[in-house]
Amino acid sequence: MCDVTESTSTTLPSDPRAARLARVFLRSARCPAHHATVLDDAELLTSELVTNAVLHGAPPVTLAVECDTTSGMRVRVTDGSARQPRPRTARVADVDGRGMALVDLLSAAWGAEPTDRGKEVWFLLRPSQDTPPSPGT
Repeated sequence: MCDVTESTSTTLPSDPRAARLARVFLRSARCPAHHATVLDDAELLTSELVTNAVLHGAPPVTLAVECDTTSGMRVRVTDGSARQPRPRTARVADVDGRGMALVDLLSAAWGAEPTDRGKEVWFLLRPSQDTPPSPGT
C-alpha cells in the first residue's frame, strides 16, 4: 500500500448532490504522489458509480478511495441494494445508459460484488506508462 496516503471513505447523501460531493471528496482524498495522472478519469467514473447508486441503489451510499503505488487508484462505491449493475448499449438518442460502458472502457479493471448490506462496485485506474510523473514524485 501507499506510504503517502491512507485509504479513506465517506458516506454520501442519497440525493442529486451526491455526485458533486463525491468528486470533491475524491479530489481531497487522492494521493498527491501517485494519482495526478488518473484524477480526471477517476472523477468521471466516480460520478457515474455514485449516480447509479443514488438512482438505482439504496442508502447508505459510501465512497472509498485507496492508493496502491504498484497498481494505481482503487475507488469503491457501496449502496444498500443487492441489484447488480448491468452495462447496456445506449442508443444515440438516449440521455443515459453509458456509465458502466465508460467504467469498462477507461478503467484497468472493475467489478461488482454483493455485500452483507447490498453491493460494492469498484474500479481500478492505473497511471499511464507514457505519462511523466507528477512534480514531487
